[in-house]
Amino acid sequence: MRYTVILERDPAGVLVAHVPALRGCVSQGRNKHEALKNVKEAIALYIETLIEHGQTVPTETDCEVVELTVESR
Repeated sequence: MRYTVILERDPAGVLVAHVPALRGCVSQGRNKHEALKNVKEAIALYIETLIEHGQTVPTETDCEVVELTVESR
């Protein structure tokens, strides 16, 4: 399965990785490599837990990432 992962640097400089399609699936790392490795593990555990509880595993369909710049008045 493929999921979009959003990486954001927090005020302490840690990279936080979250998966919009998997509500609450978040991990972090000191750098991009570590954050992606950790979130990949988190995704696997998240999906495993859903399956163990007989719940549907969300899939991501037709995802489009758009970046916007908004100017304030």
